[in-house]
Amino acid sequence: MIWNEPKECMSRDEMHHLQSARFKSVINRVYHNVPFYRKKMQQIGIEPTDIQTIEDIVSLPFTTKQDLRDNYPFGLFASPKSEVVRFHASSGTTGKPTVVGYTRKDIEIFSEVVARALACAGATKEDTVQVAFGYGLFTGGLGLHYGAEKLGAAVVPISGGNTSKQLQLLQDFGSTVLASTPSYAAHLSESMTESGIDASKLPLRIGIFGAEPWTPALRKKIEESLEITAFDIYGLSEIIGPGVAVSCKAQDGLHIAEDHFFPEIVSPETLQPLDVGKTGELVFTTLTKEAMPLLRYRTRDLSSLNDSPCQCGRSNIRMAKIYGRSDDMLIIRGVNVFPSQVESALLEIPEAKPHYQLIVDRQGTMDTLEVQVEIDDKCFSDELVQLSQINKKIKHHIESILGISVILKLVEHKTIQRSEGKARRVIDRRV
Repeated sequence: MIWNEPKECMSRDEMHHLQSARFKSVINRVYHNVPFYRKKMQQIGIEPTDIQTIEDIVSLPFTTKQDLRDNYPFGLFASPKSEVVRFHASSGTTGKPTVVGYTRKDIEIFSEVVARALACAGATKEDTVQVAFGYGLFTGGLGLHYGAEKLGAAVVPISGGNTSKQLQLLQDFGSTVLASTPSYAAHLSESMTESGIDASKLPLRIGIFGAEPWTPALRKKIEESLEITAFDIYGLSEIIGPGVAVSCKAQDGLHIAEDHFFPEIVSPETLQPLDVGKTGELVFTTLTKEAMPLLRYRTRDLSSLNDSPCQCGRSNIRMAKIYGRSDDMLIIRGVNVFPSQVESALLEIPEAKPHYQLIVDRQGTMDTLEVQVEIDDKCFSDELVQLSQINKKIKHHIESILGISVILKLVEHKTIQRSEGKARRVIDRRV
């Protein structure tokens, strides 16, 4: 099902025309209503009349998360506070949170793009959507909630955590769609097995997972354990929240709602635009946001764009699945390491669980990387020789992928703390 065919299937020429018109409008809005942007544009000698088409975007400055923090809480708002009907904020671990605001029109757009995403995954008004994303300042819970209601589906607003209640409601309410982080979905599948619940007996059929990078291998594992089809939903609170992009049944990238969010890929080092198909940092400009429009916002997420036709019939450009973040990248002894590489390696080893943690430390002048990996409890009851062989196999496989030596520590099942939100994969003790 295509939720909004005129917008999701328009020609590239039509999309270009729409984006250019909306881009000119948003430039006028931020120039006249946001002192931060007006000053930035004046510093480089640009006025709104200089912007004619979407191609002119390359002449504008970037916006970063630090800019949002520096203008905390409402310095980047383009609407008066009297027109703002909702606030959200990021769950940043350091410093001030990044605050975003929404007008009524912004909420309507938010609901629209999430409804598109759910429909793209095959959900309809006949479905019951169990929202296990956190509610509150995080955009995930309310984003999926409003989008599911826009679609006409029933919503189970359970929020994150309370796993025993999640499992009860999956059974008693007959939820057919689960929305959560992928790491929490993996945790639910484990708990389901431990509770003796047969996934094949549940009506659950679709998973909408996002808010953290996850590998195709983990998707396959979740699909097999929960007996569902899993889809990747992408978004970030600074742009709107979930619904910026979503994968379709073709599983060949995520369709971007590009009538609302214009994507670019730039080099993380030079910040120069990269051609379609090249991997770099994903940058978004909001084309329709009222309360807090952003120009060329650096997401720090690493991806690429694909404008080739898709089997599903949607013409919107697709972004590759996020495999890491430019600011989450670890540099260990001169080698770039992403947590997703470790996840991919572990999911190829039957004895390993999809729960791991990377601990980075420094001994003298040498960086060390310890990888803690959960394995089946039965492995610890085996002979020490067999345990040593498992250790050696996993260690060799990880090192062959990362290209550096690691300290591997095998731990028992459920030793690594489970997260009800985004999984904490890295502990860096060097700073």
